[in-house]
Amino acid sequence: MRCILLKYGELILKGLNRNYFEKLLLNQIRNRLKPIGKFEVVSMQSTVYVTPVGNDCDDDMLIEPAFKAVGNIFGIVSLCIAYCAPKDMDSIIAVAKQYMPQEIRKYKSFKADAKRCDKKFPYTSVDIMKTVGGELNELCPEVKVDVVNPEITVMVEIRDRYAYIHAGSCEGAGGMPKSSSGKGLLLLSGGIDSPVAGFMMAKRGVDVQALHFESYPYTSERARNKVIELARKLCVYTDTMKFNIISLTEIQEAIRDNCDEEYFTLILRRFMMELAQRVAFRNKCASIITGESLGQVASQTMHALGVTGEGIRLPILRPLIAFDKEDIVKISRKIDTFETSVQPYEDCCTVFTPRHPKTRPEMEKIREQESRLDRQKLLDSAFETLNTMILERE
Repeated sequence: MRCILLKYGELILKGLNRNYFEKLLLNQIRNRLKPIGKFEVVSMQSTVYVTPVGNDCDDDMLIEPAFKAVGNIFGIVSLCIAYCAPKDMDSIIAVAKQYMPQEIRKYKSFKADAKRCDKKFPYTSVDIMKTVGGELNELCPEVKVDVVNPEITVMVEIRDRYAYIHAGSCEGAGGMPKSSSGKGLLLLSGGIDSPVAGFMMAKRGVDVQALHFESYPYTSERARNKVIELARKLCVYTDTMKFNIISLTEIQEAIRDNCDEEYFTLILRRFMMELAQRVAFRNKCASIITGESLGQVASQTMHALGVTGEGIRLPILRPLIAFDKEDIVKISRKIDTFETSVQPYEDCCTVFTPRHPKTRPEMEKIREQESRLDRQKLLDSAFETLNTMILERE
């Protein structure tokens, strides 16, 4: 019999609140597995055990897709497919000899290791690794034993129910379980940065919703679909996402017609933040999330960030604030958003872009520029264009 072992990360540090985090994690794991088949999902000793159940269950048909499904759930730092054996040395050796040689022979060197979580087991970890390692070495003499830097490690874990034998673990998504840190509203553009910001906050346990601003007819239907596709890629980790869209066309035209060009972007971003706060309040989000990186563009200097965030009551979370572009691109490639982000469809921030934007704006001059606009009417009118859809993991 095979099962999947999922190892905790930060959850083990949560003390008296640990049960709350575990419950969120187990619920997400069970939800991910429902379309695949029936599984027992239990938590013991800082590990989640996922085992197919049912008399007619096909181990090969269930384990592999289940392993893929749970591999990017936040809160898990490592995972592996393990073979289960009764907790006696003869059974452990028999299972190791049956299944591990085909894994070992793929490499040039190996070692055996052991972890004795059940201290009642009559053999020490050293006894286990020597015995299992010796048996496997006899079966695979062509593979070198290297206890310092092996290419593959055969692990025997003695736990509550069984002994688990596997050939190493894969890296999990890490972070904290979904919804463990509350809700946040991500300002999702069509660029590289904001999807990465959403991913990073989701990794910290934030239930991420998204808000996209469009400027039809200055931006196209293809631009909207591009951003929806980016949101769907985040659903690989978040399962679902509430996706909101607001039109900024009227606001941008009013700014163009009434304000000095160098202030266009700053005034627009102030409108965006106020509208985001309205959407956040409606959806009970406790924060606003942006993909801003300090100094990356003119609207992201310290002075500009202070101006755009002025008057906003919710925390503005900027997970990329100290990242350079190479850092951000690296993560975007990892989460498979980069190729979509670089598709050449303009978003609202590229409409009416000033030739020489202010990098050290003064609040008094910003207010003077805004006094030329009927801000409240523009905000109310834009908010009425709010359209919401629910996206799901494919």
